[in-house]
Amino acid sequence: MKNEINRALVAKKNEYLSISDEVKAALAAGKPVVALESTIISHGMPYPQNVETALRVEQTIRENGAVPATIAIIGGKLKAGCTPEEIEYLGRKGQAVTKASRRDLPVLIARKADGATTVTTTMIIAAMAGIKVFATGGIGGVHRGAQQTFDISADLEELAQTPVMVVCAGAKSILDLGLTLEYLETKGVPVIGYGTDELPAFYTRHSGFQVDYRIDSPEELAAAFRAKLDCGLKGGMLVTNPIPEEYSMPKEVIDRAIEQALKEMDEAGIHGKQCTPFLLAKVKDLTGGESLASNIQLVLNNARLAAKTAKALCEK
Repeated sequence: MKNEINRALVAKKNEYLSISDEVKAALAAGKPVVALESTIISHGMPYPQNVETALRVEQTIRENGAVPATIAIIGGKLKAGCTPEEIEYLGRKGQAVTKASRRDLPVLIARKADGATTVTTTMIIAAMAGIKVFATGGIGGVHRGAQQTFDISADLEELAQTPVMVVCAGAKSILDLGLTLEYLETKGVPVIGYGTDELPAFYTRHSGFQVDYRIDSPEELAAAFRAKLDCGLKGGMLVTNPIPEEYSMPKEVIDRAIEQALKEMDEAGIHGKQCTPFLLAKVKDLTGGESLASNIQLVLNNARLAAKTAKALCEK
C-alpha cells in the first residue's frame, strides 16, 4: 500500500514537472547539469541585458563541459531547462512575472501562471529533476533589522533541507552577513569559501566574516558534496565564490550606496519580496551602473565553477 502511495506521488509530481529533452538526456546519461535561476532574468536586471546575460551564462556552462538548465514556471509547469524563446519571454515580461518562492508554487501551478524562480524554488525544482548543482549570483539571507521585522529569506531554510549545492558570490551585501552566517550554522549548512577564508559579499570580495572551510578545487568541492549525499545528511551546501578581482568594487563604495538605498527604501515603505529588487536597482543607479557590470561578471564566474564542479561530481 505504501509503495502504491509513493508511486502515485511520483506520478503526480511528474505531471507538474517539465524537463527539457536536452536536460533529460544529460541526466539519463550521467552527464553534468547545472541549474540556473530565472529571478535574475525577470527581476534582477533590465531588458535586454537580462536576456543577453542569461544566454551568455548558459553558453559559459556549455563551454565548461556541462548542460545548463534554466529553471522557471511557465503556464503552471515547473520547467527544468528553458528554451531561448522562453528566456526571451521572461526577460520581456520582467517584473510582471511573479517572483516565486516556496509559498507561491501551489497557487501558480493551479492557476497555470508564470513564475521567476528564486534560489529557493530553483533548488526545489532542480532537486525534483535530479540536478545536484546550481549556479546563481548571490543568496538571500537575514535582512538588516530582522530582530524587529523577522525578515529572513526562505533561501536559508531551503539550504537546510534540499540536497543541492549552491554556487554563489556570497550573500548579497544589502543583508546582515553576520546573522546570515549564524542562521546557516544553526541549520547545519556548510559554508565553503572557494579559494578564500573570507565570505565574499556579492559585489566585493571582502566582508570581514570567516567561512567554515576553504576549498581550492572543483574536485574537492565535488568530493565533499558527494560525501554529504552518501551519508544521507539533510540539506545542501553553500559554495561562496569571490567575484574576480578586476570586477570587484571597493567595499566602502558599495556600503555607502547600500546605506543610501536602505534609507530610501524605508522612506518609500517598501517591504517583503519587493525589497531586494528595489535595493539592487537603487544600488545600480547610485554606482552609475558599475554594480550591474559586476553582477554580470560574478554570475559568469559562478557558472564556470559550477560547471567544473558538476563535471567532477559525475566522475566517480
